[in-house]
Amino acid sequence: MNDLQQEIRELAREKKAIILAHNYQPPEIQDVADLTGDSLELSLKASETDAEVIVFCGVRFMAETAAIVCPDKLVVFPRLEAGCEMADMITVEDVEALKAKYPGAPVVTYVNSYVEIKAVSDICCTSANSVNVVKSLDAKEIIFLPDMNLARYTQRFFPDKKIHYHEGFCPFHDILTVEDVEKARREHPEAVFMAHPECRPEVIDLADVVRSTSGMLRYARESEAREFIVGTEVGLLYPLKKQNPDKEFFPASEKMLCKAMKIISLEDLKRSLETLSPVVKIPEDVRQKAYRAVARMLEIPRN
Repeated sequence: MNDLQQEIRELAREKKAIILAHNYQPPEIQDVADLTGDSLELSLKASETDAEVIVFCGVRFMAETAAIVCPDKLVVFPRLEAGCEMADMITVEDVEALKAKYPGAPVVTYVNSYVEIKAVSDICCTSANSVNVVKSLDAKEIIFLPDMNLARYTQRFFPDKKIHYHEGFCPFHDILTVEDVEKARREHPEAVFMAHPECRPEVIDLADVVRSTSGMLRYARESEAREFIVGTEVGLLYPLKKQNPDKEFFPASEKMLCKAMKIISLEDLKRSLETLSPVVKIPEDVRQKAYRAVARMLEIPRN
């Protein structure tokens, strides 16, 4: 660790803080964090610690999720402007319109959404457990939001159910094309292609395996394969290589880069620890409604 990273670690100890970093964060942020992983996983692990402060390095909905499940802790988010383009694609009014169009259909909301959307949902899901969440619902018609690609992936498993989806998407997953994958395979013919469920259906069709970010990390550790084409945000290549130094990882496309995930710097992190700000604040009535949707999800197994 460099001097700045050492200062950050010392500040975290002084402030009784835990630093969380998403798998897509820059390497220097991941290296200074107490925990790295996907957004829900990080929040749940943080809730089990005695830390008084959570500093979340990711995008805004992730810090909100930490505030939802850790109401007894101060949640600090270094750069409030680090948002999520997909989460920005849906409003509460959009949800109410879908409910009116498909009355009685339960609303399944991907955790990659803002707290206001979770609060008007019946249950949340992750990219790892969306199939199990939909399976747990008796309804024949489901409203799924905000990601149409995750909805269409989930629909594959339910010929007897109809999933109505909002037409939102993750720009850096949706940008991956069949041509990109075919090019990567020509360059790395022995590599296993791992695709994220947020990719387009025609890209999913080409995948050897479909996994969430945590699922990709687990698969790479357990697989006997030595080379992998990684169909998610390029930031995941760092923890993949760190955990598997004897294996090779190649991006499916260099275009799969989320700029919002790269906004937080070490200087931002240090400043947040010094000032314990900016703080993520959620009105308690909204938090409780959102928590009900998250808690219902937590009863569902993850793959």
